[in-house]
This record gives sequence, C-alpha cells and structure tokens, in this order.
Amino acid sequence: MKYMGVNEVREAFLSFFESKEHLRLQSFSLVPHNDKSLLLINSGMAPMKAYFTGQEVPPSKRVTTCQKCIRTGDIENVGKTARHGTFFEMLGDFSFGDYFKNEIIPWSWEFVTKVLEIPEDKLYVTIYEEDDESGDIWHNVVGVPRDRIKKLGKADNFWEHGTGPCGPCTEIYYDRGEKYSCGSPECGVGCDCDRYMEFWNLVLTQFNAEPDGTYTELDQKNVDTGMGLERMATILQGVDSIFDVDTIKSIRDAICQKAKVEYGKIAKIDVSVRVITDHIRSVTMMTADGVLPSNEGRGYVLRRLLRRAARHGKLLGIEGEFLAELSKSVIACSGDAYPELVDKQEYIFKILSIEENSFYKTIDNGMAILKSDMGEMKEAGQTTMSGEKSFRLYDTYGFPIDLTKEILEEAGMNVDEEAFAAEMKQQKERARAARGKSTYMGAAETVYHELPVDLQTKFAGYDIKEVGDAKIIALVANNEIAGMAQKGDTVSVFLDNTPFYAESGGQVGDCGIIKTEKGTVNVTDCIKVIGGKIAHVGQVTEGTLSVDEKAVATVDWERRMATSRNHSTTHLLQKALRTVLGTHVEQAGSYVSPERLRFDFTHFTAMTDEELKTVEKIVNDSIFASYVIETAEMSIDEARNKGAMALFGEKYGDVVRVVDMGGYSIELCGGAHLQNTAQAGSFKILSENGVAAGVRRIEAVTGGEALKHYQAQEDEIKGICRLVKASPDKLVARVEQLMAEQKELTKELDKLKAKMAGGAAEDIINSKVEMNGVAVLAAEVKDLDANGMRTLGDQLKNKLGSGIVVLAGGAEGKVNLMVMATDDVVAKGAHAGNIVKAAAAVCGGGGGGRPNMAQAGGKNPGKIGEALEKAKEVIAQQIK
Repeated sequence: MKYMGVNEVREAFLSFFESKEHLRLQSFSLVPHNDKSLLLINSGMAPMKAYFTGQEVPPSKRVTTCQKCIRTGDIENVGKTARHGTFFEMLGDFSFGDYFKNEIIPWSWEFVTKVLEIPEDKLYVTIYEEDDESGDIWHNVVGVPRDRIKKLGKADNFWEHGTGPCGPCTEIYYDRGEKYSCGSPECGVGCDCDRYMEFWNLVLTQFNAEPDGTYTELDQKNVDTGMGLERMATILQGVDSIFDVDTIKSIRDAICQKAKVEYGKIAKIDVSVRVITDHIRSVTMMTADGVLPSNEGRGYVLRRLLRRAARHGKLLGIEGEFLAELSKSVIACSGDAYPELVDKQEYIFKILSIEENSFYKTIDNGMAILKSDMGEMKEAGQTTMSGEKSFRLYDTYGFPIDLTKEILEEAGMNVDEEAFAAEMKQQKERARAARGKSTYMGAAETVYHELPVDLQTKFAGYDIKEVGDAKIIALVANNEIAGMAQKGDTVSVFLDNTPFYAESGGQVGDCGIIKTEKGTVNVTDCIKVIGGKIAHVGQVTEGTLSVDEKAVATVDWERRMATSRNHSTTHLLQKALRTVLGTHVEQAGSYVSPERLRFDFTHFTAMTDEELKTVEKIVNDSIFASYVIETAEMSIDEARNKGAMALFGEKYGDVVRVVDMGGYSIELCGGAHLQNTAQAGSFKILSENGVAAGVRRIEAVTGGEALKHYQAQEDEIKGICRLVKASPDKLVARVEQLMAEQKELTKELDKLKAKMAGGAAEDIINSKVEMNGVAVLAAEVKDLDANGMRTLGDQLKNKLGSGIVVLAGGAEGKVNLMVMATDDVVAKGAHAGNIVKAAAAVCGGGGGGRPNMAQAGGKNPGKIGEALEKAKEVIAQQIK
C-alpha cells in the first residue's frame, strides 16, 4: 500500500477522474448557493442538487470535485472521540445522465487498487440487498469474491429523500486488522467497531420515489460518489485517526507547541487538543468563505466553534489570543488546494482576533452573572442550577455550558441537565418553526420550474441597447406557461438573446420595451429564475405576442447608464475603503440602482468623519482621473495573477470576467459598467452605519443624483438663512450667536423657576404631617419638569432637616413622581424606590431607585391624588 499525504490523495483522485473525461471543478463555497434547506454545505453533492434535479444544466455530464464540508450535528462529541469532526473534505465524482454502474464500479476498484495500491485482500464491498446488478458487476467484471460482497438493507444501502430521485448504494470497506476489532464472533463488515472502515460510498440514482410509495425507473440515471479525504489518508498512512494524518497532525503539533503539552499522554489534554485542531480548520474555512460571527444561522455556528476552541485553549493554559496565529497552520496546509485561504488571510486573521477577544470579554461578564446566580443558590440552600438559568448563560451571554458545569462542580453544585436539554430543544423547535417548511432545495417551486431545463438566453447587452432579431422562446402569462399573451396580461418573456441585464450581483435588472409585429411589452424588471434563465417581467400594453415570434428588445439606456455609474463607483469605493481602513475590508453585499448605491463591507467600528471625508475624496479623485474601464475574459488563475479581487461565496467558472479600471481597481465582476470613470461625474456619501456584527454600510449617490443632493442641500441652507436672517457665508456665525442667546435665556428661565420653587417650598412646608415620628411632605406641584421637581425636592428636604418628601405633577397624559428621604429616615426603614414604585402603579406607570432618592412616571394625571395617598400608606408600613 502506497503512503500518500492528504494533498497527494486529493490530487490523485481528481487527476484519475480527469483521465476518465471528468471536468474538475473547484470546491464550491461552504455557503449554499440558492439552497435554503442548508446552513452550510455538508456533502460533495449538496452544491450540485440543481444539476441532479434538472433545474440547472451542469457544465459537463461528468464532474469531479473535492468539496469543503461542515457538519455540526454531533459537535459535543468532537474532541471526546478521535473519530468525530466538524470539517472534512469530500472527494467525489458525478455523472448527470451519462455513465452508470458498469463504469463507476470498475473505475472505483481501479483507483483503489491501482492508484492507491491498497491490497485487494484488505477490501470488502456492500450492496443493497435487492441490487443484484451491482453485485454481479463486482463479482463478474471486477473479480471480487462473493464472500467479500455483503448485502445490507434499505437503512444502510439505499439513498432517498422523500419523493423524487433515489437509488441503491454500494460501499467499499477497508479491513484495518484485528487490533481494531471489538472481539465479537459476529464482527464483520457493517459492525459498529473500528475494524472495518467504510471509505467510499457510490450512490446509484436509478429510481423515482412516487408519492404512493412505489418506485419507477428513471430515464436519466445519475451517479454520486463520496470518499472522505481525511478518512482515506488514515488508511494510506496507517494511523489511528484523522487527527494523526499529516496535514491535520501539523495543526495538532502547532497547538501542542503553543500550549507546551504533549499529545497522547493525558486524556483530558487530548480532548482539548482535538477540539481546537478540528474547530480551527472549520472557522478558518468558514471565514474565508465570508461567514461572519453572529447570534443566528451559520454565523452562530462559526461563533460557537470559535468560542469552543478558545475555551479549550484556556483549559490548556494558553495565554492571550492564539486562534489567528493558529489559522496560519491551516492556510499553510490547505492554501494550495483552496487559494481563497491565501487571498483572504489578512481578513481571516482580523476576524478571528476580534471575535476571540470579544469572547474573553463575554467570559468575564458571564462569570459575574454566574457568581451572582451561585450566591442566590447558596442563600436559598440550593445545589442544582435550574435549566432556565444555565440556558440563559449559554444562549444570551454565550457562556459555555461545560464551563458552567465545571465551575459549579468546584463549588459542590451541579446543573439540571435535563431541564437545560429541554430549553435547548425548545430553542431548536422555535428556530425550525421560524425557518418554515423546507423542500429539497429549501424553497417552494414556482411556474418557472415547469420551463424546459435547456432553455437559455444569450446576453448581448454589455455595450448595446437594442437587439433587433430576438425570438420569443417561452412565455409565462398571469403565472401560467402560455403560448400567447394579450393586452393587460402580466408576463415573463424569454428570448433567445437579449440586451437586458438581469438582476444579479446586487445590480438591478434593466427596464425597457419588447416589440413584436403584433404587440408591445413594457418591461419593468429583468430577473434570473431557476437555472439562470432570464425573465423579462412586465405587462402587455398593446396587442398580443406569441411564442416563436420575432421581437425587438430595447433597453432604457439612460436608466442603464445611471445604474452603471453606481456599479462602477462601488469598485472605486471598495478600493478607497481598503486604502483608508485596511485590507480586512471585503465586500459583504451591495445594491446598485439608477438612484443610488449601497455597499456593505467588513469593518468593526463606525467610520470617523475624517475617514469618510478621505474615502470620499479618493473616490472622486479616481473619477476625475478618467481611468479607462476595460473588461476581459480569462481563466481564474490568470485573473488571480493579475491581482483581481473575488467576492465571498461567489460561484466562478473556469473563465471569469475581469473589470479593470486603469490598473487602479481590478475585480471579478459580471455586471454592467461605464467605459471611463469620468462618466460617473461625482460621488457623495449620504450615510454610514452598522447593519450586522462586523458589517458596515455606506449609501451614496453619483452623477445626476449627486447633483440633486447638492441642490437639495443648497435649498435647505437658503431656507435656514431666510429663517435666521443671515447670508450663507455668515450662517455659522449667526447660528452660534442664536445658540449663545438661547443659553442665556435658559439660565434666566432656570433662575425664575428656582425662585418660583422657593416660593412653592414655603407653601408646601406648611402642609407637613407627622407619621410615626417622621416628618412627611406629600404634595402636587404644577408647571415643573423633572429637573425643576428635583430642585424643589432638595429645597424641601433641606428645610425639613429630617423626613420624607413626595412630589407629583402632571399634564397632557404624563405624570412625574419623585420621592426623597433623609439618611436618618432611611435607617429607620424608609425606601424611596419602593415608595415611588407603588405610587406610580396607581397612575399607570412604573419606576424605582435608591433608598434615599427615586423617580417614576405615569400616564394618568387624574390619579395623582390617589398616588400621593398610596405613598403615605407605604411610608406608614415602612416606618413603625
């Protein structure tokens, strides 16, 4: 058996299937594309569902990939065993209606025995118990003895997902030897022990599962195989687990060196080392694909994995931040296979560092809450923390449950784990309910699913506004497939070629007109529907139109140019942001329309006014520089060598379109652009704010919309000048003068209020009463705000020397209440916060405060008298 490293196995597999006329595709992003049924890609076939369902045409009928995958279903077991992990790479070959069993079964054996040189006497295969065809191929064609072919039932060797395409599986197993056996006389292929390792699953999709439970033969049969890369490496390298294979071991060793520990000596240490080893692979890969830490969805998966790794780092005694540094080991091992790791490494380091630091602050906050909860438990004589409290720590404050349990155990306490599990289950059910019912692709089918799969439109509109020889190849009228549409119908028109840009990459779709000899359609939007088909959405305004008719398609070019101004300027904006803020800035989303542009980018603090001014100047300087904008198609490798920036999670083919703005900004982009940056006219930022954790948003305008903005601001300034009676050049000085005058008037008003309060104090002091030896003043006051009430309260308290002051005032549906108590009265039991809380409740409000001073509000001024009586009642109860 040949020793091979992880990277060698990957290349050997992909090269082998290339020799079998397969198209090698780069791994798809971990973020699913047009699939709402998954948070993260979890198998080699997951990104290709649309090809298998026929919704999209594959780039080749034969494809091979090594796909990045993440599964977190058993995250709590990661580290505890050497077989569990969240990140893995899945090698696969796929046939979309091309070859089938007679080809893939012999090929798989050829690869395993000839390329990998695994001895045949170490191999076994399983087949579905009713799939004699596969069994005969294994025996008669490949030559596998019958006693090495085991039949298994539907649960093990038949793949199906509700109704739809399904079929039998055949799997290849490796016998690792007696030392991995469970020792049972029944031990054999299919046993749960570690001796017989399944390493390659061939899914042979040949049936369609009908709603009535029957199966019908598919006309187009598919092949979907999956071989775990790391699992195969354990076989070829003769090691015990995935944590011992060359690339993963190098990460494991880096952790041990950082923590100054040795792997394989102490079980508890090994658990933490494995957790960090696995999780740093996942978070590095996820971050490279644009996932940001958050409290929901895939962002929560990233945050949970990162925090779990950070927590185990502390258990190993690692001081300070270490995850960003450790991610360099992942990039070193996998950067050749996944170039996005190298391209985005500075960004990866920044994200991991910020999130890790945030977690350590969370730990500090969580410790304070946990200690408070433990104090309450001790006072109540309890030793078990409720599920509600432990889950609150976990869910709201991000405090790991295992840390909660450990700290409680040190204090002789524990967690009600059943109650915690119940809380967790309820949360999952809430999340599931919020997602709604999911189909195979995570979204309901539409009328567009009924269109022919091979229906395609050639886009010819980057530089032309009209196509005069288009042909209508399909028509949807009033949400139904139709052969004809008439005046008043809402339609989606499909052409064989079009100048209309369909909404994509954040750029809105074009508008315009489609005319035939018999009718006219006012196109109000152009969108991409299932399979990338281009739908011209609008209404028939004249006559009729029919499938197969010739048509003239004309784009609203003025609108397109306005959109292009904003699109080209987003490229200039990203370049400026990276210049001013740093290379961690990456596009996190965009929206470009004729009216404005919106650009979301990764950054972790609000931009300063100075930074915004600098960015704005750089963009405008780039516009004034009149850079020629050129587009060219090239290979993805050529584009990278040219320095082109790629977008997170974007699905790129072998050939990409590069937009080069005079060498200043170079990006991969399929959108519509200007021919020269000068055509943008000018650029003005309207706003900058946060939209999510680690994501900021800039909204801006260009060209004619920028001019409108400047004119609107000028009109507003002129209006203010008229109001304050000043010319524009003297406006600031005039406003400063008015503000100074207002400040003086406010001082005078405060003096008058204080004087009035003094007079009111004399009147109120005469209404004092004695309650259990304590002087109490309770009065309604008028025309005083909260500040004035505090001033009056202080005066009354000083005049009393010892006692309690209760004041209430209100108007227009609002009540203000205030209670003050001197220190000697507080010592006798008085509590201003409780007094004001009870009084406010009478007025339909609430509030509270300290024992010596408290304020509250209410909604019913008509109840002020009752509120004052309630205050006296509470005072009498407090002072006995």
